[in-house]
Amino acid sequence: MINNRVTLIRNRELTDAVDYAYAAAAEVPVRAVWTAGACPLDTEGNTVAVGDYAGQAHQVMRNLIAALEGAGASLNQVVKTTVYVASADQADLVEAWEVVREYMGEHDAPSTLLGVAALGYDHQLVEVEAVAVTA
Repeated sequence: MINNRVTLIRNRELTDAVDYAYAAAAEVPVRAVWTAGACPLDTEGNTVAVGDYAGQAHQVMRNLIAALEGAGASLNQVVKTTVYVASADQADLVEAWEVVREYMGEHDAPSTLLGVAALGYDHQLVEVEAVAVTA
């Protein structure tokens, strides 16, 4: 689905070997939605997929979709994500990132991928926050 309010911007002066746009612009007026970091929690508040970066990333993205829908937005309206992974190992970051990219599909909004020392919940390995714009 295409969002007419969001334009993903690529730049010929920067490498095209990345799987995200370098910037996004939103036509005004817009309604902006900022999400809290989506966590790998089930409906009971338990951390799922303990020790599994990809498994937690799937739950995080399902929770992010639900948070966006609750605010009247969807993934194709996201203009920026930040992906936090509790690891110093680049392979772990890539494992989580590949799941995020799978959910984002062709809508390759700008994103920042970070390895961090720890996240807020017991056994939490992945968290994703997003900014979206709606009409």
